Amino acid sequence: MSEDVIKTDAVIIGAGPVGLFAVFELGLVDVKAHVIDILDRPGGQCAELYPEKPIYDVPALAIVTGQELTDRLMEQIKPFGAEFHFSERVETLEKTDEGYRLISDAGTTFECKVVVIAAGGGSFTPKRPPLPGIEQYEGTSVFYSVRKMDAFKDKDVLIVGGGDSALDWTLNLQPFAKSLTLVHRRQEFRAAPASVQKMLELVESGNIAFKLGQVTELHGDNAQLTGVTVKAPDGSTFEQPTEVMLPFFGLTMKLGPVANWGLNLEENLVPVDTEKFETSEKGIFAIGDINAYPGKLKLILSGFHEAALMAQQAHKYVHPDKKLIFQYTTSSSNLQKKLGVK
Repeated sequence: MSEDVIKTDAVIIGAGPVGLFAVFELGLVDVKAHVIDILDRPGGQCAELYPEKPIYDVPALAIVTGQELTDRLMEQIKPFGAEFHFSERVETLEKTDEGYRLISDAGTTFECKVVVIAAGGGSFTPKRPPLPGIEQYEGTSVFYSVRKMDAFKDKDVLIVGGGDSALDWTLNLQPFAKSLTLVHRRQEFRAAPASVQKMLELVESGNIAFKLGQVTELHGDNAQLTGVTVKAPDGSTFEQPTEVMLPFFGLTMKLGPVANWGLNLEENLVPVDTEKFETSEKGIFAIGDINAYPGKLKLILSGFHEAALMAQQAHKYVHPDKKLIFQYTTSSSNLQKKLGVK
């Protein structure tokens, strides 16, 4: 565990569209934020589950994909310099004299005045392949996410899957790995066409290998993989040597550690008031799909509204001696200066 403590005004748990917009609203009222997400990139469900799927109900955007919306939000929040911590999940949250202390599964410790839970339906949990004995290899030679690409340098890497994560990491890890093999059960992929094309070009040039089939057995000693058995579409099997396996079989949603933080819960959702979107704990807010209140609609635009009201109350906790004067970005030179437009 790191001995360094990151001190900040606010910690936002979740880097989906609502969590990203919370950075913007907090920034307007001079509240600095760090953002934590279990995924390896911003965007939450939008970027991970349907990056190419069109969204039709975001105001002023007749049609926008999940990835485009994420990219636009990231551009919008640039002036506020939020720091991101990807591939991390907050495990513990405890109250301190000045606010809250959070510790992630990577050992990162945060101390802040307010906490904003924008975790959608909870934390994403990778789906574990139904392979006997896989648990003994997890964390040593079987990984469900990439925290540091250098960890795979000069290793024989096997990636299993056919979605965006599998293709993205095939492309990103290829320059680091000694060898890289992609295994998928069929020729068709559920990934961005451009990524598939780049992968096929790498196969054609001999820089990576692509093999059809499904992994059925793991082989190794002392938690270290030496190879896997792959069943081909025709029913035959072959052995694939490897030191590291990255299976990308999708994600499931679970409330996760949030359930252990002492918050009132209703059917795995966090009840909030509709004035501040504060939970049962002072200084802890819940916005987006993870919260519950009468009339709640699980829409991105609803989460944006909740983030705006949350920020007004968060300012009172972070700057108790400063009176907050409501201003419009269209007419306030102060806000325009913060945004870098004047």
